[in-house]
Amino acid sequence: MTASPEMAVSSAKQTLDFNSLVVLLEQIFVRHGTSAEVARTLALNCAGAERDGAHSHGVFRIPGYVSTLQSGWVDGQAVPVVEDVASGFVRVDAGNGFAQPALAAARELLVEKARSAGIAVLAIRNSHHFAALWPDVEPFAYEGLVALSVVNSMTCVVPHGADRPLFGTNPIAFAAPRAEGEPIVFDLATSAIAHGDVQIAARKGEHLPEGMGVDSLGQPTQEPKAILEGGALLPFGGHKGSALSMMVELLAAALTGGNFSFEFDWKNHPGAKTPWTGQLLIVIDPSKAAGQGFAERSKELVRQMHGVGLKRLPGDRRHQQRAQSQACGITLDAQTLANLHELAGR
Repeated sequence: MTASPEMAVSSAKQTLDFNSLVVLLEQIFVRHGTSAEVARTLALNCAGAERDGAHSHGVFRIPGYVSTLQSGWVDGQAVPVVEDVASGFVRVDAGNGFAQPALAAARELLVEKARSAGIAVLAIRNSHHFAALWPDVEPFAYEGLVALSVVNSMTCVVPHGADRPLFGTNPIAFAAPRAEGEPIVFDLATSAIAHGDVQIAARKGEHLPEGMGVDSLGQPTQEPKAILEGGALLPFGGHKGSALSMMVELLAAALTGGNFSFEFDWKNHPGAKTPWTGQLLIVIDPSKAAGQGFAERSKELVRQMHGVGLKRLPGDRRHQQRAQSQACGITLDAQTLANLHELAGR
């Protein structure tokens, strides 16, 4: 069965609980070629994003996962190979599979090394990352650890001062524990806008703010379809975002052994959507430097930020939406839910 590239939008709404959505997504992944273990990991990731209001990385991504699996571009059955290479270094070959199962396979060893040495690095190569990045780091903060991750993606961003795309959207995610509150977590693309948000704007027929991207002729455009159909994104903050994007390429690809954003070609795999690149995670045990006081220091920083008038921290909206979804369920439009059932073979 061939999945449509976009899910239709309907005004009718239906609600389901988190576990039901996870089961539904698991069925979709297994039906389209993943192992049960991979399906569970990806389903939890997508359902978590949808629950938390990160719609560009929630069920919106499912057709892209399905078409990619159908194309043969990614191995949904891949078993990651974990390598213990140094006292503070873990390496994983994802086997042309998804990055999240590779992280899951190495997670226990990574945490063990971080608590022992104070800091540990995880280098994932030969992997596909098609999800939000914050779910990769947030769980570490709940364990009292600080985590930083970078991942590069497919070429779609023009470096500052250049005239053709080279970098990916190349996000950076960070998480830190906070006393008496949710962890401090952020996830940002080094492009002016995330690629998924451009796709959503195109689906809705909306225009983008100025400075987001260029068309196929390199001219500034606010039309998302012009960016998606031969155009490209711009880095945020001009040369600053461009430098960070370059850093991500070096850390996520050159350091891990993964592909640069420009080093893979999926032309022979129609329907492929997932970038075949690399990911780096750095996990720190703050107790080695600040004793048990780091989370309290985080709390104090947040208090001071609120004191100078800041109304909302990065991640606050996500935590509020999570609480609402846990209390009231996850709302999807009826057509989207019907499409998911169809993909699951229900």
